[in-house]
Amino acid sequence: MRHRVAAGVTAGVLGLAAALGSGLTATASAAESTTLTGVILGVGANETQRIVTWYSSADTAQKIQVAPTAEIANGEFPAGAVSFDAVGAANTSTTGFNRHATITNLRENTAYTYRVGSEGDWSPAYSFKTQDFEGNYDFLFFGDPQIGSSGDRLKDQAGWEETLKVATAANPNAELLVSGGDHVESANDEGQWTSFMAPDQLRQYPVVATIGNHDVGGKSYEQHHFTPNTDRTAPYYDNGNPAGTKSGGDYWFVYKDVLFIDINSNSYNPASGGGGDAAHVAYVTDVVNKHGAEAKWKVLVYHHSIYSPASHATDGDNKQRREDFTTAFSNLGIDMVLQGHDHSYSRSYAIKNGQKANPAEQPGAAEVYPGPGGVIYVTANSASGSKYYDIKKPDSTGTGIRGNGPDPLNPNSYWYNSVQNQEHVRSYVKVQVRGDKLVLENLRSGTCAAPNAAVEKGLSCTNTAEGQPIGSIVDNVTVHPYHGDGQAIQVNVPNPAPGEFGWTIDGYNGLVDLGTAQERNGTYFGATGKINPILVSDSRRSLAPWSISANVGDFQDGDKTFSGANLGWTPYVLDAGAGAEAGAPVLSGYDDQGKGLSVSSGLGSAAQGHPRGGAKLGADLDLKIPDSVAKGSYRATLTITALSS
Repeated sequence: MRHRVAAGVTAGVLGLAAALGSGLTATASAAESTTLTGVILGVGANETQRIVTWYSSADTAQKIQVAPTAEIANGEFPAGAVSFDAVGAANTSTTGFNRHATITNLRENTAYTYRVGSEGDWSPAYSFKTQDFEGNYDFLFFGDPQIGSSGDRLKDQAGWEETLKVATAANPNAELLVSGGDHVESANDEGQWTSFMAPDQLRQYPVVATIGNHDVGGKSYEQHHFTPNTDRTAPYYDNGNPAGTKSGGDYWFVYKDVLFIDINSNSYNPASGGGGDAAHVAYVTDVVNKHGAEAKWKVLVYHHSIYSPASHATDGDNKQRREDFTTAFSNLGIDMVLQGHDHSYSRSYAIKNGQKANPAEQPGAAEVYPGPGGVIYVTANSASGSKYYDIKKPDSTGTGIRGNGPDPLNPNSYWYNSVQNQEHVRSYVKVQVRGDKLVLENLRSGTCAAPNAAVEKGLSCTNTAEGQPIGSIVDNVTVHPYHGDGQAIQVNVPNPAPGEFGWTIDGYNGLVDLGTAQERNGTYFGATGKINPILVSDSRRSLAPWSISANVGDFQDGDKTFSGANLGWTPYVLDAGAGAEAGAPVLSGYDDQGKGLSVSSGLGSAAQGHPRGGAKLGADLDLKIPDSVAKGSYRATLTITALSS
C-alpha cells in the first residue's frame, strides 16, 4: 500500500493489510454578535496578508479567526482555525471602539472564511479567496462614491452597491478593489460610512483605501481603514486640520508585479517650503528606491486629479501639483497614476515632465508606448452616481505645465487628455496587469436608469441603454513598457507540481515470519529476521524534513500473550537517497528491562533541505522471549508512522 503524505502524519501496519489516518474535529461557536459592525477587508503588505478592520461597542480583547473554507463544517470553524489578535482604541468621531488585525501566511489559490470578535461573541462569517501569487491579475478602480453628496444617502448607497455588484460579477477573479477617495460626503457621518460599507464585496475582496478631501475632516477614515506600511507623521497628514481631526497618511505595498504607492494629497502646504508636495515626492522617491526593483510596474494612487476634464482641472492647488509632481514621477519611472476628485472620466496622453511625451500621439489611441518617463494619468468617474461634474471647455492658458488650453489634435479637449467622458452614468476602471503590458478599460456600471441618484434628482443623462448598456466599454488602451534601445526577453515560469512524500512496503508481503524461536542459554527463546524494506520517496519542492518510525503491540496467540517490549531492532539504509539517515538501534527490553519497540522508535529520517529522491530502509529484528511464555504461534502488528511538515 502506498502511503502519501502532503503534510502531517500517515500510519500503516506490517502484518495487517490496513492503513490508518487522522483528522481534526470541528468545535467552535458560530454565534453572531450585534455589537461588532463595519467589518471591512483591507489589503496587506503583500499577497500573503489581509488587514481586517471593524467597530466594537465594547472595549474587550478581540481577534480574527480564519480557516480554509473547505474545513468549515456546518458553519462551525475547525479546532485548528488560526487566530490573530486585534488592536485598536476608542473612537473619536463616534461612540464605541475600533479594532484591526492582520491575517498572515495565506496560501495561494485557497478560499478562506473568517470572523471577528471573541469566543461566544463572534461576527457573522465572511469569505475571500487567494489566487496565484505570481503572474497576471486584474484589479478594479472606483472613483468618488461620496455617499450622501446627492442629499439622499440610501440612493447613493444603492448606486454604489450596484456598481460593485456589476463590476465583481463581470470580473469575479479581480484581486483588488482600489479606491480613488471621497468615500463619504461628511467625514464623521457614521450613517454615510455604514452605507459605504454596505456592499458584501468589501468583505470579500481586499480594499485599497485612498483618503479624499471629504474623508479627511475627522478620524472615521482611519478608524475604518487600517493600511499597511503607513507613515502618519505630520507631512503626510492634513496640515490644514487640527491635530484631533487629522487622518490618512502615505503608504505602500507590493502586490504581485505591481508596487502600489498611495499618498494623502490633502496634506498640502505650499508655505512649508520646497513646493506644496515636496514631502510626498520625497516619500515616493524613497519607496521607489527601496522597493521599485521588487515589481515590474509602479502605480501611484491619490485623490486630487491633476489631469482631469471638469471643474477641478483649473483649481490652483492642482495646477501647483503639476509642477510639484510630474517631473519627479517621470524620473522615478511611475507607469500609471490613478486619481479621483473630479467625478468624470479622463485618460491622459503619456505625460513626461509635465508635457506631452510624444506630440504625435493621437487622441483615443488604443495602443500607447509611453517611452522613458512617460506616465499615464487616469481620473475615475463617480462609482455611485451621487454626483457628476460636467466637462469644461479648454481656456486660453495654453499648453504649458499649468495650462488648460485646447489639444491641437482635438480642440474640444484639454491638451493633456487623450480621452474625456461624462454621460452621467456610473462607471469603473478595470486594469489588467500583464507581464508585458497594462490594459486599462473604463466600463459602464449603469445607465440613465436608477439607481443613479444625481439623474433621479433631475440631472440630464446622455446615455442610451440600447447602444451603451451596462458593461459596455467607454475607453480601452494598452500601455506598453519601455525597454530602452535593445530587446527585452521575457519567459513565464509556472509552478512545478508540488510533489509528495510517501512510503510503501517493498513487495507484496505484509508479514515478517521469524520462524521458530530457539532456546538460548536455558533462559530465553531468541528469534531474528529482517523487516520487509520500506521504500521512501520525496519529490516535494519544500524539501521539508521527514521521518519514519514504528512500534509494535503485544504478541498474541488466542488468549496467550507476551509483551512487544521484547522486540528490538537495528535500522540501516539499504539504498541511499532523499537525505535518508538510519535511526538508532533499539535493544530488546529483555536485555535492559526496557520498553524495546513497544514505544515508537525511528527507522530513518532526513533533515530540512535534503535532496529530492528515494531511499530504501531496512532493519534487523532481535526478539528475545522469556522461557516462561507458553508454547504457541504468536503474531504482533508493527505500526509504521511517517511524519512530515
